[in-house]
Formats: sequence, structure tokens, C-alpha cells
Amino acid sequence: MGKIISIANQKGGVGKTTTAVNLAASLAVIEHPTLVIDIDPQSNSTSGLGIEPKSVTHSVYEVMVGGLDINDTIRETELPFLDIIPSHINLVGAEIEMVDRNERERILHKAIDALGKKYDFIIIDCPPSLGLLTINALTASNSVLIPVQCEYYALEGLGQLLNTIKIVRQHLNRDLDIEGVLLTMYDTRTRLSNQVTEEVKRYFDDRVFSTIIARNIRLAEAPSFGKPAILYDATSVGAKNYLSLAREIIHRNKKMFKSSPVLSK
Repeated sequence: MGKIISIANQKGGVGKTTTAVNLAASLAVIEHPTLVIDIDPQSNSTSGLGIEPKSVTHSVYEVMVGGLDINDTIRETELPFLDIIPSHINLVGAEIEMVDRNERERILHKAIDALGKKYDFIIIDCPPSLGLLTINALTASNSVLIPVQCEYYALEGLGQLLNTIKIVRQHLNRDLDIEGVLLTMYDTRTRLSNQVTEEVKRYFDDRVFSTIIARNIRLAEAPSFGKPAILYDATSVGAKNYLSLAREIIHRNKKMFKSSPVLSK
């Protein structure tokens, strides 16, 4: 099994889905087999990788609620090394349907086990909440990547997320780690972005990625064309930023998994 990374922040509009799609695409471009699991009912990662959510008949919903084999939901994307397990609007009611299930927090974890060693990286795009779907993702993951936007109140609500990670670590997944904190929507023209960057680095120290994701028009346009930025405009600042992030994560994980034939490419 490769490295499983959840992208999580219960605060909306921080670049969570943008990060899931573009980090996964960048890892795939570097020829690391990568899978995106979209467990956000809004299905933005699904549409952002060129799949119309309304056309999906086998999604993560059927895995979480219906017990469908996860391998039967995998869809290929335009990139050779990138697959996705799509989401569906039905997922909006999944937490209620799962509430009486035995080991309801481990449903996704058990499903992912069936994937074997197909992928170097599995990226899970979580919903903007700390409900049962996000708990499932954190329980199934090796680590969590936290996007933080360079705007006012950037650290608002992060204490709650960190507390949730702590609880999951104590009761469900003792190996869950913080992959890193990613600064997003950075605007070089404003003093605010620099102030937020300093504040986040003071709070999280060396857990902050060296790569910072700048505000970028092409990055914002790409989802409307159903493409990651690297396919929409590979020369854009946004595409280059996420490629840099992918390389940073690969470098970190080569150190952590020197003995792993999957991650030692």
C-alpha cells in the first residue's frame, strides 16, 4: 500500500479540492501511480478531473453505504498515472445511513485495503466538515495535509481540526500524522499574505511546506474545463506551484519510506 493522504480543513474556500486535484495530477505527471478518492458530496474533485457527477453510477457512496468493492468504482482520467473514485450527491445522506453500522469509522479504511499495491499515493478529498465522512478519511490515512488560505482569520477553526486529529490518533489511528500545512491563495502584492505566512509558520513551525500556492487565474479557471492546471496550462504559476509541492512530498516520503519499493522510485 502506498501513502494515503487526506486533504482536510472544515473551513470552506481554502483550496482543499484545488489541492487534491492538482497535487494528485502533479504526482501522476512525475509517474507515480496516484488515486484520488472524492468523499465530498459536492463532487468538485470528480468534475475537476473531467467526470460529470450526474453520469456516475458507481461512486464512493456505493462503497461506503452499499458495500460495493472499491475496485469497481475506479475511473481513469486524462492523465495516464491518475485514477479517481468519484463522488455523488447521494453522499450527502451517507452519514445518517452509516450511523448504526458496526465500526462505522473504519468503513473506508477496510475498503481501501482491497486496493492492494496499485498506487504510490492515494489522495482523499474530504468534505468541509468534521463529520463521519472526514473521520473515515482520517482513520484510513497515513497523514493529513491542511490547506490554509493567506487571508484574514486564516487560523480560525484550525484548533478544532487539530483536536479531531488528536482524537482520531488516540482512538482510531495511532499512526496518523500531519503531512504538512500548505499556504494557499498567496498574493505577493499584499502585506496581509506575508503577515499570514509569518503567523502560520510561527504556529506550525517546520510543519509548513516550503512550497506556497500563489493566487493564479489559470488555476482558478482550470476546474471549469474539467482539467487540473497542469493539463489546462502547464506553464502557469499554479501548475508550477503544485508540481513543486508534489516534489516536496515525494522527497519527504522517500526519507520516511526508504525500504518501500512502492515509494522509492
